[in-house]
Amino acid sequence: MSVDGYLDDATHKRLILSSDADLDRVDEVRANADAILVGATTIRRDNPWLRIRSAARREARQARGELADPVRVTITRSGKLDPSARFFSRSAPGETVLVYVADSAAGEAAARLAGAASVLEAGDPLSLPLVLGDLAGRGVRRLLVEGGSTVHTQFLQAGLADELHLVVAPVFVGDPAAPRLVGPGRYPHDAAHRMHLAGTEQLGDVALLRYRLAAAPGASVPG
Repeated sequence: MSVDGYLDDATHKRLILSSDADLDRVDEVRANADAILVGATTIRRDNPWLRIRSAARREARQARGELADPVRVTITRSGKLDPSARFFSRSAPGETVLVYVADSAAGEAAARLAGAASVLEAGDPLSLPLVLGDLAGRGVRRLLVEGGSTVHTQFLQAGLADELHLVVAPVFVGDPAAPRLVGPGRYPHDAAHRMHLAGTEQLGDVALLRYRLAAAPGASVPG
């Protein structure tokens, strides 16, 4: 994020905040994850690949008996996603793409994304605990949540994140129309839920802050 807490600006061109060293760090984190989750807005706005860039890391995963890329996951209330988005592209047999959708939109989403992803009902309103429970049943033990703002907000407000990697870039955005790291709402912030600073690191011109989060009860996600 920028120094003043923004993930991007409000233009149609994506604002690059990470340094090359941080992008390589993210690639390593991805390589050690079982699955990567982003929100539907991130798919529509950024059209991400969510693949591991390093050939050596891909080969290391395969040597461990894993697929070259982690499972790709998204959550959506409406299910209105373009099946031609890069998120749904497959480069090898057996790759898994999961779309968790509110029950009321599941039928329409399944028809739209037929052949592109497995569409799964996740409550109405959509429930993150249901999503995480289903992922655990599929063998996902380490889930990397890459955003965007709405997803960050939902996971943090529900107390469902274990660790936060916060990278601060030396720029200001200053545009109230731009997306922030999290949205408004109620977050656990008493003494029992104070985050623990687990480490800091300089990566080029950005600073990485790693926080451990105390667990907080959370049953559902706002619709």
